[in-house]
Amino acid sequence: MVGKEEIKNLAGLARMKLSENEAEDFTKELDSILDYVSQIKDSTTEDIEVVPILRNIMRDDVPKNADSEYTEDILNNAPAREGNFLKVKKILG
Repeated sequence: MVGKEEIKNLAGLARMKLSENEAEDFTKELDSILDYVSQIKDSTTEDIEVVPILRNIMRDDVPKNADSEYTEDILNNAPAREGNFLKVKKILG
């Protein structure tokens, strides 16, 4: 169990000011949190199955389109172009 003095000490280390009521509330809250976390100690791992071997299920990064297959379509839909590039406003000085 965490005492009120320990909570006040932690608050001091965190440079927080706590009233007496807040210190009592935090004591109760911290105790309930620590009780909940302590349930991990009681857990068993006997019934857990072995994790299967993992493998990459992603496809290879291979281009599906020919080079510049859609370049003209994209550039024709752009508001401005300069050669084979999109023309945009200058944003850096």
